Amino acid sequence: MSTMIREGAVPMPRPWHRYSPRERLARFAAWLVAVAVIAWSATTLDIYWPFVLDAPEQVADLAGRMVPPDWPFFLQIIDPMVETLNIATLGTILGAVLSVPVALMAAQNTTPNQTTLWLARVIVVGSRSVNELVWALIFAVVFGPGATAGMVAIGVSSVGFISKLIAEGIEEIDDGQVDAINATGAGRGQVLIYGVLPQVMPTIIGVLTFRWDINIRQSSIIGLVGAGGIGITLSNQMDSFAWDNVSVILIAIFAVVMASEWVSAALRRRVT
Repeated sequence: MSTMIREGAVPMPRPWHRYSPRERLARFAAWLVAVAVIAWSATTLDIYWPFVLDAPEQVADLAGRMVPPDWPFFLQIIDPMVETLNIATLGTILGAVLSVPVALMAAQNTTPNQTTLWLARVIVVGSRSVNELVWALIFAVVFGPGATAGMVAIGVSSVGFISKLIAEGIEEIDDGQVDAINATGAGRGQVLIYGVLPQVMPTIIGVLTFRWDINIRQSSIIGLVGAGGIGITLSNQMDSFAWDNVSVILIAIFAVVMASEWVSAALRRRVT
């Protein structure tokens, strides 16, 4: 009889394994440590349990204030939403411009030396380790509140993500094409332009498209700290307790994010 499991058949049970006393003790100790860590983490949060128990009632009350949405308010959020899309798009372009040199330095087959390699990796880690809201706060101080701060914050926060993935793509290129261009006596810049970049261009386009999709979501939030876009409108309406307007904004953000997800997936399918 065939040992293969037919579609719809009952899956075979996992094989039973007998643990030695030492293995059982080690597994028990691991579970005990995990439970102790979870319990310690919960105690450090200073949870006020009456608020937790009251949460379902508060959620129902908030939902009642948000429904029905104030649909005429939608006309007032068109401009902030367009600004959010512009922040995401221009921020992604800025991130791409900053990321390509970093990626060339971060890839082991194109970096000039170990110093530039580690410098690039420090930039990658530094960009990724700081949240977009923190970058937005920093650049809101530098450029003042508004879309400029948001665009630069999105661009700088994108550098780590974009350059890391592009660098990985550069390390996987076909060295034969690079060697052929080197054999013609081409300079380093010509090798990068004609031997490296054409091979990683699909990767670059795919990464930028994916990051643009992410940046649209991030651009909707950074306005909460004054970096432009729909987030400023959302913050103002929340401060005014205009929950029916808040629901309109959330629905609009959801619709835009879903549309960007579809566009991003379609573009990635065409270039990869």
